[in-house]
Amino acid sequence: MSNRITRRNSIAAAAGSLAALGLSKFAIANDEVTSATTPAISKAAATPVTPPTDTSWASFRNGAAQRGIAKSALSKDPQLKWEVASRDGWIATCAIVGNHVYAPALFGYLHCFDKETGAELWKYRSIDNPDEKKFAPGFKAAPLVSATAVYVGDEDGVLHAIDRSTGKLLWKYSTDAEIAGGVAVYNDNILLASHDAFLYCLNKAGEEQWKFQTNDRINCSPAVVETFSFVSGCDEHLRVIDLTNGSEVRDVPMGSYMIASPAVVDEMLYVGSHAGDVAGVNWKTGDIKWRYKATRELPFHASAAVTDDLVLVGGHDKHMHAIDRTTGERRWLFATKARIECSAAVVDNRLFFGSGDGNVYGLSVEDGTEVWKYNAGKPVNAGVAIGEGCLVVGEDSSNGRLRCFA
Repeated sequence: MSNRITRRNSIAAAAGSLAALGLSKFAIANDEVTSATTPAISKAAATPVTPPTDTSWASFRNGAAQRGIAKSALSKDPQLKWEVASRDGWIATCAIVGNHVYAPALFGYLHCFDKETGAELWKYRSIDNPDEKKFAPGFKAAPLVSATAVYVGDEDGVLHAIDRSTGKLLWKYSTDAEIAGGVAVYNDNILLASHDAFLYCLNKAGEEQWKFQTNDRINCSPAVVETFSFVSGCDEHLRVIDLTNGSEVRDVPMGSYMIASPAVVDEMLYVGSHAGDVAGVNWKTGDIKWRYKATRELPFHASAAVTDDLVLVGGHDKHMHAIDRTTGERRWLFATKARIECSAAVVDNRLFFGSGDGNVYGLSVEDGTEVWKYNAGKPVNAGVAIGEGCLVVGEDSSNGRLRCFA
């Protein structure tokens, strides 16, 4: 059963339960904002937006190469500043730019929060109908933030371009299936991948420039290096696409389908597979330089964080793996108590990620020792974002909370 049908049924059941108790449906349909110091925060007027800078986290893996590395500072002991509950939880990684956190919710809203207080500045719904009882397609994909707009795809396959200042729609572009990955920018164009098996190139007005067809669903966010993009998907192939004309430059059979998004450093690309391995691929030649396999060959669905030395990725085997970027050999392991689907983020010499065991962990990149931990109480599978001095991550369960630490 698909997530969409499941959520429709759960919404109907929850509404019926509330009615039976004589309670207002409004209480369950709307998000609740609380902070670490006050019981509630009222909505505030929007503040001026600023373009992304080096200290922002403006896309899924914070950059076209998708390495998952933050250039912002973060406290040595991050403390909870505020949290927000949403009915269906938070699957997507947030964006953090200037004083704003852009948070896509599975309930069908993109929220813009004040980074300092958690006050909601605006929210945008995936459908025009304001009736909370009307199902709205949720946001599973991470947003991309530009100087003026936010771009985010929904589970019905619609890409929304939203004005950052007002939260109003600029334009929409429809594909034929769910958009699960974030979008990328190349020159004045926007790249997005869809479960309809196409990679699309649009201009900034939302007009199609070209599209490239693969053989199955594409779940990833496309990486961009030089004039090339890289897509990995359910057809078990890694493809290198020439962005000047949408033609395929290279096709690398990988032997298993891929949920994760690729990360690129120079001529090397790194991605995990459902078969339980992580591959280091020379995308310029198509050679697979190494394959790393865990002791238990369970899926790697999280996208890797890649430093100059290490590939850092969590797996369904409940471990965070540190892999030597050159040799593909294991450097260290860190065990949690449940599978890891969260795409981790690196800041200075620390790695942060969530686990299905309900914890958010901070580890030393050097040796994998634990340096920080927060018990959320529910599985934390949404990717970590670190920008503008704070860390934001969400729970993807019912009434899950989005939390901001600084």
